Amino acid sequence: FDLDAAKRELEEFIPHVRQISEDSIKKMAGRDLMRFKEFKKQGIPIKFGRFSQKENEQIRKNIEEFMAMTGIDSAEKLLFTSRYPEEKHTINRLKARHVFCEKLAEGIPRAWRLIYYRARKMFDSNNYKGRYTKEEKEKLKKYHALHGNDWKKISEMMSRSNLSVAMKYSEIKSPINYGPWSKEETQKLMRAVEEVFLKGMESEDANSVSSSEKSRRNFLIEREKLLQKLPWNEIEAKVGTRYWRQCKQKWTSIVTNKITKGQQLYRGTRGLQAKINLIKRLYEMKVEDADEVNWEELSDIVGGVPKDYVRARFYKLKVSYVPLWQKKTFSEIIDYLFEEKLPEFEEKL
Repeated sequence: FDLDAAKRELEEFIPHVRQISEDSIKKMAGRDLMRFKEFKKQGIPIKFGRFSQKENEQIRKNIEEFMAMTGIDSAEKLLFTSRYPEEKHTINRLKARHVFCEKLAEGIPRAWRLIYYRARKMFDSNNYKGRYTKEEKEKLKKYHALHGNDWKKISEMMSRSNLSVAMKYSEIKSPINYGPWSKEETQKLMRAVEEVFLKGMESEDANSVSSSEKSRRNFLIEREKLLQKLPWNEIEAKVGTRYWRQCKQKWTSIVTNKITKGQQLYRGTRGLQAKINLIKRLYEMKVEDADEVNWEELSDIVGGVPKDYVRARFYKLKVSYVPLWQKKTFSEIIDYLFEEKLPEFEEKL
C-alpha cells in the first residue's frame, strides 16, 4: 500500500487529508476513492458539514432497501450488531455478502465514515437519554472496576453510547470539585501544565540545550504552544480535584486572559457584536454536529481568542438562551439562536 500516493489522490477531494491518521487514510483509500472519482465524473462535489434533509432521507432509503434485501428486521441490528449476540454471526455474514458498506453510502457524496456515524446517530435508541441516575453512576463505577476502559462493552451493559459512558466516568472517578477554582487548585494546574511543557522541552532539546538554559526563570513559550493539545488525563491526575475537561477549560481561560490582558470580550457593545457574529457564522456553516465545526476558524470572530474559549462561549449561549437545549440537536440549537435570539441581539445593539 502506497500511503503517499493515496494521500495525493485523496487530497483532491479531502483538502485536510494529511491531518488524518494513517489508518483512516488506508480505509478511505479502500472505501471512498473510487466513489469520489465517480462523483467527480458526474460533476458532484464531495460534501462536508451538516447533512441535508435529502441526505438523511437517502440514508433511510439505503438502510430500508438493505433490510428488505437481507431480511434483517431493524436498523439497530444493522448498525449496532454487537447488541444482538445471538444474531451477530448471521447479521455480519449478510452484511458482508451484500456489501453493506457500499449500500449505506450509495448516492451520498461524503466520506463513508461520516455517513456511518450519521446513520448510527439517527438510529441509536440509546441517544439523548438524559442525566445519569445515582444507580447508573454506581453501575458505571462497578463495570469500570471489572472491565477497565473497554467503553464499548460498558456502553452495551449500560445501554448508553460509548462516548457518554467514557465522559461520565471521567467526571465521577475521583472526588471532583464543581465549585469555583480555589487559589491552591489553580496553582496545582499551573504547575502541572508547566511540568508537561518542561518534560516536552527536555525530550526535544536533550542533546542541544545546556541545563542552565533550561532553568524555569527563562522558560518562555510561544502562544501557539500554550494552546496546543496537552495530555489532559495526566494533568487531571496531578491536579487531583478536577476532571480533565474542567482543567482544559480553566487553562484556556487563564491563557485567554493573559493574551487579551484581561479584556472582557463578552461585555457591553463588543460582547453583543461577538455573539451576533458567532451565531451568524455557525448558521452559515450548516453543520450537523459540534464536532464538525472548525472552531479555530471562528476564533477571530470573537477577538483572536483560543478555539476552546469560543466553544465555551457557545456553550454559555445555548445554556443561557435555548430552552430545553439538552433535548435539541446541534442544528436545532443553531436554528433557534439564529431565528429567535439573533434579532433580539441586533435590536439591542
